[in-house]
Amino acid sequence: MQNSAVALTRHEQYLRLKAAVLSCYAHAEHYYLKSFPRPEVLCNLRGRAAGMAELQRNRLRFNPVLLEENEAAFLQEVVPHEVAHLLAWQLHGRGIRPHGAEWQQIMRQVFGLAAERTHDFDVRRSARQAWIYACGCVDREHALTIRRHNRILRGHAYVCLQCRTRLTYVRLDESVTET
Repeated sequence: MQNSAVALTRHEQYLRLKAAVLSCYAHAEHYYLKSFPRPEVLCNLRGRAAGMAELQRNRLRFNPVLLEENEAAFLQEVVPHEVAHLLAWQLHGRGIRPHGAEWQQIMRQVFGLAAERTHDFDVRRSARQAWIYACGCVDREHALTIRRHNRILRGHAYVCLQCRTRLTYVRLDESVTET
């Protein structure tokens, strides 16, 4: 019985997410006095990213874990951010930068939001940062995802942004990998 309640909640969240996307499009159409094709909306993104706009496919993908943990901020900030990517591409074409002037203009003028490139959501549950690395800082550890850990194994180097020393492997955090 508990699983059906969780599924219903996730379905309700998806419906609210889809409604927020449609609201952004209605707002943009009112601003530009033109219609835009509605995107496919998926809730299947994993990792640190809250959302992703697939421009050529006219598709928006969102992270269900981050949506669940940050619903209000997610619907108010992430959804317009991703919709603005699709709108900028549809209005200005291929030659624009992802967070360039066209996207920034849509964020500020159409949606009345700051043109922020990243979110500040806690990604511990969605990113599964289980590989612990150390740097030159005293009493500091860096938790990396499997993707970054594998890149290091293939020779890529990551450095601490504060002390600028190379990260070195310490241990696997078993508590994160068991879920």
